[in-house]
Amino acid sequence: MEGLEQGLLMQPWAWLQLAENSLLAKASISKQGYALLISDLQQVWHEQADTLVVSQRAKELNKRLTAPPSAFLRHLEEVLVPFFKDPAHPSQATFSCDRVAEALILRVRSELSGLPFNWHFHCTPASSSLVSQHLIRPLMGMSLALQCHGKELATLLRKKDLEIQAYQESGAVLSRSRLKTEPFEENSFLEQFMVEPGEAWPQRFCRCSTFFLPFPHLTCSEPERSQRPTVEERVCVVCCVHAVPDPHSGGSAFRSHLDGGHWELLLPGSY
Repeated sequence: MEGLEQGLLMQPWAWLQLAENSLLAKASISKQGYALLISDLQQVWHEQADTLVVSQRAKELNKRLTAPPSAFLRHLEEVLVPFFKDPAHPSQATFSCDRVAEALILRVRSELSGLPFNWHFHCTPASSSLVSQHLIRPLMGMSLALQCHGKELATLLRKKDLEIQAYQESGAVLSRSRLKTEPFEENSFLEQFMVEPGEAWPQRFCRCSTFFLPFPHLTCSEPERSQRPTVEERVCVVCCVHAVPDPHSGGSAFRSHLDGGHWELLLPGSY
């Protein structure tokens, strides 16, 4: 079953809207079974099932169907993968979820060989190590990558300002006044970026990148900065970060695509 967990680690998060539930989910399905991870950013649930569990549950939920576990697993993959890739796209299967005590049950209704097919994923609270592997470490890695990205851009802008200054000192004159810009001040830019009226900064991310997804029930604020407006907007989370074990350094490589480029960050620790 180690291959399932490894496969799950390689999968991106999908954002699902099931009735009033906003969820993140990822799944890995193979001939050996499946592994599923679901989170509402308050709790994380997990299920891993081998072929024996799949066979037993299929008999309980679908008494009219007789097939090997591989057929059920293949069908689950066929209905889950398209739904995770594009939840808004019409699907032949219907999905719903219920919470029972500390567990979460994801219900799937579809058809297999012309007969009704039902499946229940019984997810229980995930271990702290799973939460760290799939959420905390990738989010920290992406946060650091974005900080490095911002610092490199700020450094590049300062170099451009020095280049423009050198041109001006040599007598160069800008032919189009509308293209004139002020020297870049990083602190002023960051303050304006955080408190600029109109469109809130988290929603700018949501609009520009599919890697950031909104969860309205979460907020963030800066209480220590009483002189500036408090930021209480929707928190956006990185949902398509791949956490890949690095066999050479014993660390974890967190990867994502930003602005068409490929970012990789190595952090200490191993899976």
